[in-house]
Amino acid sequence: MTDTKTTTKISKQTLTILKNFTSINSNLLVKPGNKIVTVAPAKNVMAEANVSETFDVEFGIWDMNKFLGTVSLFKDPEFVFNDKHVIISGNNSSSVTYYYSEPKLLTVPTKSINMPDAVVEFDLTETIFDEIVRASSVLQLPHLSITGDGNKLIGVVCDKNDPTCNKFSVELGKNTSDADFEFDFRIENLKFLPGEYQVKIAKSTISQFSHKDISLKYWVALESTSSYHN
Repeated sequence: MTDTKTTTKISKQTLTILKNFTSINSNLLVKPGNKIVTVAPAKNVMAEANVSETFDVEFGIWDMNKFLGTVSLFKDPEFVFNDKHVIISGNNSSSVTYYYSEPKLLTVPTKSINMPDAVVEFDLTETIFDEIVRASSVLQLPHLSITGDGNKLIGVVCDKNDPTCNKFSVELGKNTSDADFEFDFRIENLKFLPGEYQVKIAKSTISQFSHKDISLKYWVALESTSSYHN
């Protein structure tokens, strides 16, 4: 029996997405097709991207940082996917044979997410998200709370465990909800690729961040301190 061989290039955009996914989970199982999905070990963050490449074989990578580091050894690498390994080669006849991991050893999504109806929706610009991340780092605050203040939607960087903490606030958009709500996130779970996102938050503990320029989505669980009352 011979291996199934597929030769392909992997675009810089796909490699960038893979690099971003390592911040969610260090291992990855890629199934046949053009969809790449990852989930955090704690199952509180999931991400999905539709990429330009179509993969013909299933392959698992135990350490994505190591795999991407191997890919970086080559200026314009070519990939030959076999049943048990991938051969990564460059223009000067150099190559690496990289063996896949057993799928049973990897943390993989077991089902897709059906996003419930959203009770809050807004567009999150790259500039505002960068401000939130910087404020969290400078002020050493771990949480982002999204609340309604009249007709405004406000994001507050804070520490939910310390009511006297310093706080950073920024307007996120219009508040179209008549409900009383506070949706809390751990900022360490918001490890997104740069860009503008459409954000949907459901009252049933889940949120969805959809990149506006590429086919990329993240689902992030709300913290247990979140609340919603009509």
